[in-house]
Amino acid sequence: MGNTWRKVLRVTTGFAVPLLAAGVITAGSPGFGQYKVKHGDTLSHIAAAYGTNVRTLVALNNLPGNGNAIYAGEVLQLPGKAPKQSPVKKKSLTGGRVPYVVKPGDTISKLAKRFRCSQANLLAANGLRATDHIYIGKQILIPVKIVAKPVAHKKPAASKPGKKKNNTFAGRTYADHIVSAADANRAALSKRKLPTRAQMRTMIIHTAKRYHVDPELALAISWQESGWKQRVVSPANAIGTMQVIPSTGKFASSFVGRRLDLLKPQDNVIAGVVLLNRLTSAARLDIAVAGYYQGLGGVRRNGMYPDTKQYVKSVLRLKASFEKGYDPLR
Repeated sequence: MGNTWRKVLRVTTGFAVPLLAAGVITAGSPGFGQYKVKHGDTLSHIAAAYGTNVRTLVALNNLPGNGNAIYAGEVLQLPGKAPKQSPVKKKSLTGGRVPYVVKPGDTISKLAKRFRCSQANLLAANGLRATDHIYIGKQILIPVKIVAKPVAHKKPAASKPGKKKNNTFAGRTYADHIVSAADANRAALSKRKLPTRAQMRTMIIHTAKRYHVDPELALAISWQESGWKQRVVSPANAIGTMQVIPSTGKFASSFVGRRLDLLKPQDNVIAGVVLLNRLTSAARLDIAVAGYYQGLGGVRRNGMYPDTKQYVKSVLRLKASFEKGYDPLR
């Protein structure tokens, strides 16, 4: 949510992935390897390192939405044996590949021309196909020639105070104190015993009914945000299953009459559902969904951003699927 309510960041892939794909590969298929997600990973990096693509990883691991909520410590199934080198070692990012965040107007052909690399190499570096699209805010790797210059023996320059490496994500930058709080919350959740995704699904349904919110809408929002995983914390400090930031937690607390602890699964769900209750009471469905992502005030002032439109489309598609009995955990 973009205004005083919420701003959420997810590990994005930049792909509009069909959620109900035919012929989805199952994790029990022979020859599969595994990879444990590390800090800084994205699906694009992992796919490129393991010779696959993002769509396959999303389908294989039953990831939420566009596969936009992987987190450190999660184990992903891979369609093949794992290579010896981890995709997040420095060599994979700096040895001829430089990270770049897609900006308005960027295309594969324009980026290839700007950075003087072939389109084929640019696509290969990111596990993309010629028919795939890139989206504003998506981080991609640019294959470039890096020439090491001889360095004179000098005293190392004193480090200047600056932003943390993970302060910027999907084209947005967050203050150090926000990222530090997110890191602390992520560490706290990593030590807790938390409900399974199936248990979270049941909790979401019951809570939605209690607060007069369409259960399928609450399920769609929470699946898009986190895949019904309470351990997910974004760099913007959006916490848990419903991806709620502390200011939104305070807002929801004022409605329920007690302080909500967003690290607790039930309180986290209550906060997100209460917000959905207020949004759907104030606006039509598509605007309410956009408000959950961009902030209702921001939507009304600026309209939906391109990534907001994709978010709304994905959530409404999920909602329709849930209404027909779809269960991504089966």
